[in-house]
Amino acid sequence: MSFISLKKIGDAQKKAAVVDVRSGDTVRVTQKIKEGEKFRSQVFEGVVIRTDRKDSHTARITVRKVTSGVGVEKSFLIHNPLVEKIEIVHRAKVRRKNLSFLRERSGKSARLANKAFDRNAVNNPEVAPVEETLVEEVAPEVPAEEKTKQTEAVLKAESQDSETQAEKENPKGSAEPAE
Repeated sequence: MSFISLKKIGDAQKKAAVVDVRSGDTVRVTQKIKEGEKFRSQVFEGVVIRTDRKDSHTARITVRKVTSGVGVEKSFLIHNPLVEKIEIVHRAKVRRKNLSFLRERSGKSARLANKAFDRNAVNNPEVAPVEETLVEEVAPEVPAEEKTKQTEAVLKAESQDSETQAEKENPKGSAEPAE
């Protein structure tokens, strides 16, 4: 098989809308598990310590949590049909893609600094607002002679206005007398 046909097959298996998961995020992954003939949903919540191949159909995240004093890590293929939902709970400020140093840490030293984010917009990629390009309204070009005539007319109207004259004489307002 050629590379192009493999890429087409991979792109066909990708999910349409996937949450933008980053390292340092605390996520809640809902996964379908088959037991006998039945399916049930299982939730795994933890910190994303690694993201791999985000643009590929084999995109993967590694999630770590500590349960009963034992660290548990699970890798999830993002586009796997058994992964029902990935929800971002917290977003942390990190400067690395692979947070393997968290494996050796426990307690307060394993905490990450949270940063603010719009939870609804991040967790609903289909509903996320589309960036709109702003189009500035351009006023028609007015010749310089007409601009000077317009400004002279405005200044003349202000000079004849009694309120404007009073403000020029007493800029603090009518409550205090001019000195």
